[in-house]
Amino acid sequence: MNPPTTIRLAALHTRYQFTEAIRVPIAVIGTTVFPTLSLLFFVIPQPFAQIPEEATGATLQLALFAVMSVCLFTYGVGVAQDRELPWDAYLRTLPAGPLPQLTGRLVNGLAFVVLGLIPLVLLAAVATAASLPLARLLPTAVALLIAGLPLFAIGITIGYAVSTKAALAIAQSLLLPLAFAGGLFIPPNMFPSWLDMISRWTPTRAGRDLVIAQAGGAGIPATALLVLIAWTVVLGSLAIWAYRRDEGRRFR
Repeated sequence: MNPPTTIRLAALHTRYQFTEAIRVPIAVIGTTVFPTLSLLFFVIPQPFAQIPEEATGATLQLALFAVMSVCLFTYGVGVAQDRELPWDAYLRTLPAGPLPQLTGRLVNGLAFVVLGLIPLVLLAAVATAASLPLARLLPTAVALLIAGLPLFAIGITIGYAVSTKAALAIAQSLLLPLAFAGGLFIPPNMFPSWLDMISRWTPTRAGRDLVIAQAGGAGIPATALLVLIAWTVVLGSLAIWAYRRDEGRRFR
């Protein structure tokens, strides 16, 4: 299949998946608004909300939480739901291959990440002292995407490995523990030493450290980057295994 055709099909899949998602508004609201509500209730009332460095860090932590929510629910639960539909089984038998559909799913997830970040950023700009220099905007966005890679792999693994009910339970079980352990709600400098040591090996903590370092222009923290790479390789391998396992079971 030539590239222009693949791009057109990917665009069609993106539009279809986005339309399907927004037909259930409460699901979209739950995924995209919760980070903003967390900022409103847990950050803005605190004194550190008027300290630029700490307010910026808190906002970026919740931005990563928004990315994680999309990865676990839009990719994880969403893929599991699609797999149970006859339409999905039909699409996967077509000669176009999996690339257009997977590309559409990726772009659709990125769209919901943006939808979640817009109210978060606007509220932080209005109600806190958070600020990000224009020169740090692109490096921070790239760091946020890199931090999301292992989380994306977790979502894809869940989506292709288990049923919808199991995917929802697993996503809900992982969301808050990963957020707390990664320092997305409570800054790691408030952790006891034993929790801080464990936290440094989680993908959320490594992602948080990378994003905040890039926002502050402090360079790339080597340890955090190595942890992210390791998790991405391991979880990416699991995602490929889950996809091939599902393909082998359903389309032999």
